[in-house]
Amino acid sequence: MTAPAQPVDAFDLVIFGGTGDLAVRKLLPALFHRYVDGQIPDGTRIIGVAREALDDEGYRQQITAGLNGAAAQNPEKFKAFLKLVTYRPLDARKDEGWDEFAKLIGQQPDHVRVFYLSTSPDLFVDICRRLGHYGLNKGESRVVMEKPIGRDLASANRINDDVGSVFNESQTFRIDHYLGKETVQNLLALRFGNALFEPLWNAEHIDHVQITVAETLGVGRRGSYYDNAGALRDMVQNHMLQLLCMVAMEPPSSLSPDAVRDEKLKVLHSLKPINDENAAQLTVRGQYRAGATEGQSVKGYIDELNEDSKNKIEKSQTETFVALKAEIGNWRWAGVPFYLRTGKRLAERVSEIVVAFKPVPHSIFHPSAGPLAQNRLVLRLQPDEGVKLWLTIKHPGPGGLRLRHVPLDMSFAEAFGVQQSDAYERLILDVVRGNPTLFMRRDEVEAAWRWAGPILAAWEDSGESPRPYTAGTWGPSASVALIERDGRTWNEDNEDNNE
Repeated sequence: MTAPAQPVDAFDLVIFGGTGDLAVRKLLPALFHRYVDGQIPDGTRIIGVAREALDDEGYRQQITAGLNGAAAQNPEKFKAFLKLVTYRPLDARKDEGWDEFAKLIGQQPDHVRVFYLSTSPDLFVDICRRLGHYGLNKGESRVVMEKPIGRDLASANRINDDVGSVFNESQTFRIDHYLGKETVQNLLALRFGNALFEPLWNAEHIDHVQITVAETLGVGRRGSYYDNAGALRDMVQNHMLQLLCMVAMEPPSSLSPDAVRDEKLKVLHSLKPINDENAAQLTVRGQYRAGATEGQSVKGYIDELNEDSKNKIEKSQTETFVALKAEIGNWRWAGVPFYLRTGKRLAERVSEIVVAFKPVPHSIFHPSAGPLAQNRLVLRLQPDEGVKLWLTIKHPGPGGLRLRHVPLDMSFAEAFGVQQSDAYERLILDVVRGNPTLFMRRDEVEAAWRWAGPILAAWEDSGESPRPYTAGTWGPSASVALIERDGRTWNEDNEDNNE
């Protein structure tokens, strides 16, 4: 069974971009699930804000489509939840409606106010300036910024400076939903709550680390955004570097917000540079072509972009796949490579962290017993969250000693008898409570951009196009060569190395 839900006091949550995909598909379902579990009290106000000319009832009907599955399971609770939800049409760059909006928010002066910016980053500053103009940044007010924060270090600094002129750092929550996933939380528990792992968590015992975030989906309706971002900005600079930090950081003195974030920052500062001198050897970028995923024929990246665009293009330099080899220049991790890969239209939807331990220094077994495989700790973030520890054991039976590589497998859903909560369920309520532990501090964002920026510059300077790969595969063949030239292979979690 899960830990008991801890309710919060009634609050106001304003979702700018309230008709967008993130709000309808993720944020509102997360809030509904927390309401069903009793964590969100009546008296809370959830206010969707967007440019569309909707009234409250029209908005409720629109969001119901995204909540249909959950609503069917608990229709009475769903009706009650919808009473908390209202809508206000606003344009971040126009004056109309802001006076009335400010009066609405002011009706509950004692509420915690959360302003969730589920919009394009180029609207962050406009929204925050208007919130400040109407005094809505006072008291227990907080702002949540979705990634990406900027396109590079300079633009990230501009956004942080301008938002910081309205909301101070303690009021600013830069969200990365990967940090709210159950498995990432369990990484802390595994490392620092068990005597088994931490003594081995270093270059003396760990051979390498792999972090994979693979999607079978293409860019879909996000094409216009994605073509201006690419996989490195969209996934590596934020999600994947945060996962790397959680694996590699030193034990914090406590779980206080700054103790944890201080240690993550040290990791980012210790990453060895990737730039013009070594990017060709340490990075691979690709772009998917037509193929098949999950048994369905799919179009290539360019064709998908042109489906929803009036201005047709023939070529794009945007990468939909990235693989890279990173290293951390400190005593704990000296010489241990961290292999990262992420992409769209890949063979499987899977996000996982693989910690591969070094092989035993000497085998006492006869070759006929079979090979000795490396121990691996596999933390699966999606689709089925859980932990596997791969061990070598003797195959049962009287037919001589034969070795076999098998996992100790714990699925969270099976072990605790419940489906795991979505990451947004935890993170939204952390904002309400004012707990920033799982959110990025400004200096973390800056350090991540300082490392990622030279990679982007090196790719641009090279003039080379992303390598093509067929949809439904694991990316360009060069990504396999990236890891195999070091004598290693990308993890195949279901593989029994002796079968």
